[in-house]
Amino acid sequence: MTGGPRIRFYAGARLETDEGVALGTLCVIDVEPRPEGLTLAQTESLEALARQVMSQMKLRRSAAARDEAWRKSRESDARHRQILDSAIDYAIITMDLDGLVTSWNIGAQTILGWSEKEMCGQLAHVFFTEEDVLAGTPEREMAAARESGRGNDERWHQRKDGSRFFALGEMMPLHADDETHIGYLKILRDRTDQRRATDVLQQQTDLLQTVADHVSEAVFQLDLDGVVTFANRTAHIMLGWDAGMLIGQDLHEAAHHHHPDGRPFPASECNFVEAIREGKVLREREATFFRRDGTLLEMVCSNAPILRGEEIVGAVLTVSDVTKRRQDERRLRKLNETLGELVAERTQERDRIWQVSQDMLGVADANGVWISINPAWPRILGWDYDEILGKTSEWLEHPEDREKTRAEVARLAAGGLTLAFENRYRARDGSYRSLSWTAVPVEGLLYCVSRDVTEEKERAASLLQTEEALRQSQKLEAVGQLTGGVAHDFNNLLTVIKSSTDLLKRPDLTEERRERYIGAISDTVDRAAKLTGQLLAFARRQALRPEVFDANQSVQAIGDMVATLTGARIEVALRIGNESCRISADPSQFDTALVNMAVNARDAMDGEGRLTIAVDRASTIPVLRSHPEQVGDFVRISLSDTGAGIPGDQLDRIFEPFFTTKGVGQGTGLGLSQVFGFAKQSGGEVLVESEVGKGTTFSLYLPRATIEGSSLEDAASSEPTVDGRGTCVLVVEDNREVGIFSTQTLEELGYGTHWVANAAEALLALAAKPTAYDVVFSDVVMPGMNGVDLGREIKRLYPGLPVVLTSGYSHVLAQESDHGFELLQKPYSVEQLSRLLSKAAGRKRRKRIPGR
Repeated sequence: MTGGPRIRFYAGARLETDEGVALGTLCVIDVEPRPEGLTLAQTESLEALARQVMSQMKLRRSAAARDEAWRKSRESDARHRQILDSAIDYAIITMDLDGLVTSWNIGAQTILGWSEKEMCGQLAHVFFTEEDVLAGTPEREMAAARESGRGNDERWHQRKDGSRFFALGEMMPLHADDETHIGYLKILRDRTDQRRATDVLQQQTDLLQTVADHVSEAVFQLDLDGVVTFANRTAHIMLGWDAGMLIGQDLHEAAHHHHPDGRPFPASECNFVEAIREGKVLREREATFFRRDGTLLEMVCSNAPILRGEEIVGAVLTVSDVTKRRQDERRLRKLNETLGELVAERTQERDRIWQVSQDMLGVADANGVWISINPAWPRILGWDYDEILGKTSEWLEHPEDREKTRAEVARLAAGGLTLAFENRYRARDGSYRSLSWTAVPVEGLLYCVSRDVTEEKERAASLLQTEEALRQSQKLEAVGQLTGGVAHDFNNLLTVIKSSTDLLKRPDLTEERRERYIGAISDTVDRAAKLTGQLLAFARRQALRPEVFDANQSVQAIGDMVATLTGARIEVALRIGNESCRISADPSQFDTALVNMAVNARDAMDGEGRLTIAVDRASTIPVLRSHPEQVGDFVRISLSDTGAGIPGDQLDRIFEPFFTTKGVGQGTGLGLSQVFGFAKQSGGEVLVESEVGKGTTFSLYLPRATIEGSSLEDAASSEPTVDGRGTCVLVVEDNREVGIFSTQTLEELGYGTHWVANAAEALLALAAKPTAYDVVFSDVVMPGMNGVDLGREIKRLYPGLPVVLTSGYSHVLAQESDHGFELLQKPYSVEQLSRLLSKAAGRKRRKRIPGR
């Protein structure tokens, strides 16, 4: 100090940092001198005080540094936040180790829709799609970020409003200053528009690829050196290369390397190589290519340059395979060279066919007017050309065929086809020729071919007559076999009747014996009627229509006749079950087949043995001849005999017409042929099993019918005789004895009667007294008008008057089984006659009652 008081004493303690850097001193000064200096206690106090000063200075310096660092940190965070928030195209998100959001920039809010306040503390899973969350995608991203330092994110995400967007981004780990992993940083960018544009571009690319792969032309993309950078599927197939193998190949060297004659074809001479390099366009130039296997192909090629701005970078080459077309053209040229000759030759052939054809050829216009006909027309019909040309055929057509012929011509003119149309044309001699037509319409004209089938139809009719005669001869053979047995049985029946009538004449006969003899006569008449009925049904000449009937009942009914046929020394056994065995067949032919097989069995047993006839159902027809096993529902009728059997070498011939092992005059060989034909026509089969020395079994298989047929019951009704009082019957019978007996019988029953001998007298009687009769009872076979025609005339003139017909057998009834009148078969009982007349008359009386 320069002024007073002056410093007379100074003592100081060093002030320094922990690193030994001097900052100054902490001093003690005094105006009084202190020669002894500071005491030890004073020194220690000064040093302690210096340390306190340094501590305070250090504290103040640390607080200032902290404040400066905090200030700088706040400035840095603000700058970082400004940077992050300015990146609005990017969602920048930080998360802790559990995936909870710790920061959320403005870009995240813009892209995802949630604010930072909404998302901080929330799991980042919310902006992943539900399927990605279920698949564990967020966890895999975080794991990839931890393990490799980066987790890629290229997928669809979800916004707050539920909409989806496609994001491109990544996830990275966050570390503290000491490299400790403290969380994750996720950066996303909305690339939805780019993704959709990429999808559209890919779709277009796929479509172009599909189009390119399915066009018929080969399409190549080449660089300037002629190397293939693209080739469609057709190109690979056309040149015989596996898919994709043409890429990178020099096309000229791969497929265009030689001339057709085998000379090498260098690229320097190829117009297409030059055009590609110079950017020229070549259109439909012909060239020769080679498949990979060496096969030569004839091609038509075109090219166009590919430009990138003003620069030529390659070319597109399209190639069409015209090999087959060129071959066809060469063949066509060769054909054309001889076409004139061929046409002339074909024309001559056509003219020859037109002239020599045995069929009638003709051309007509759409109205059926003949324009041209061949020589067969005059030859077949006898008319000249000028008599036919320029007209239709109406004047030639049979009157019955005219309408259908005009309709067929109209149908043909409308564009239809005529196949096997038949009609008749009148020839010059007045006869009619049967013609079968085939015709087609072409450009308004009708081209017709007609074949004369007159003789064919006559031969067919003759064949039908021959077949019918054959069938009748088969029946006649069987009937002939029956004749002796039937005569024997009738003699037995007549013996019973004769004996009974002789005994009835005895005066001392008791009432009990009289009734017994009368009953015997009645029973014998029934047996005789049954026998004649079977014989007549069997021998009738007409071919009946198939009908449904029970084979059991038919076999049972014909059993007695078979026993008569075979004779007393052959035992006939019937094995018929209770199960329904209905079939659909011709009953007459069925009976004929049974009789023929029975006759064959009788002859095989030489008149002595056992014949078993059985009826049952079968589910299969065994393998026989060339036919496999047939499965179905069948009725089997088998006839087994104990005869000599059939040798194996004859089994295949027994069904041949006229084949027989019998002596001359003992058989025609038609019986088993009828059985075979009947089986085939009925949809069945006949099977033969035979063992020489033991016997033979014939099995007739017929399809079982699924529908129920009508059942005819011949048994007499047990109903009592009906009193006929009050009913008047007009009896029409040409036989005097039968007429007198019928009227007497009816009068005994109380009926009023009037007997006439024929249909003419009956009509006169009805005309005289149209209301006097309640019913007409008429025989069928009479001179003049028969009973059926009489019934129809009465029905026409007197619609309410019933008619009952009676007959033992009549060809009229056989031909007209659908006459519609009640029929009483002779011989009939008094009870049957009374009941049927009363029933018929009752219907008339009911019609007279008003309101009924």
